[in-house]
Amino acid sequence: MNASVLKPALPGISSSKRLGFFSFSDGNKPFHSKPRGVCLIKAAMEETQTLKQDVNGMVDKLANRHAGKNHNQLSTIGNSTNIKWHECPVEKIDREKLLKQKGCVIWITGLSGSGKSTVACALSHMLYQRGNLSYILDGDNVRHGLNRDLSFKAEDRVENIRRVGEVAKLFADAGFICIACLISPYRRDRAECRSMLPNRDFVEVFMDVPLQVCENRDPKGLYKLARAGKIKGFTGIDDPYEPPLDAEIVLQCNTGDCSSPCDLAEKVISYLEVEGYLQA
Repeated sequence: MNASVLKPALPGISSSKRLGFFSFSDGNKPFHSKPRGVCLIKAAMEETQTLKQDVNGMVDKLANRHAGKNHNQLSTIGNSTNIKWHECPVEKIDREKLLKQKGCVIWITGLSGSGKSTVACALSHMLYQRGNLSYILDGDNVRHGLNRDLSFKAEDRVENIRRVGEVAKLFADAGFICIACLISPYRRDRAECRSMLPNRDFVEVFMDVPLQVCENRDPKGLYKLARAGKIKGFTGIDDPYEPPLDAEIVLQCNTGDCSSPCDLAEKVISYLEVEGYLQA
């Protein structure tokens, strides 16, 4: 059979250019194939045809490549056994081109009452106005669903941060600018979240606000309860907060000298612009 005159079953079929697959411009024109790779076309009777493709092993490479690991073999990750990572041809860079931005995680950390959620909302709104897509993972909000089974005991707080880190990583991989705002008091836990992402895709923002200022604000009344002994293990009162040592952005607010949430968010926007996150 002369493949150059074969008509496809469905007009306008096109396939992944990244993989070097052939494409049809319409049902009445011949297909064009890239010189590399082989396309085997077998036409069966009554509008049935099977297309098989082998593009110099590129499909196999995609299926076997993730984080530098060999995924030909089944893996054991934590308590999950006999699992295998499945790679797809549409990758992060493709989604970033579609969204015209670079996926990353903005991790806002600080004491309760330091303004993390307020700045996160201001930042998200400003990004929206610019045409950039973002999503907020708020510490309290995720405990309404995903992390509702976790308490505020030390081991549960570690798991809380780990789960949020994993979800934030997925959002960044999808091309979103993910804004995570949590107290996340321990450097070790924040470092673990940073290590989940490629270099530079984790931007730590430290809300450097003194305890006295946060306690005076006390928007939820939690400091008052902690001082009265009704809340145990409260960060800043009877549980430590470990400030970042190498945060990419530090937003300071001292007594009587505090910028507006929009002004603070603008500083984050400026950083994202300079570092090239707001365009693909």
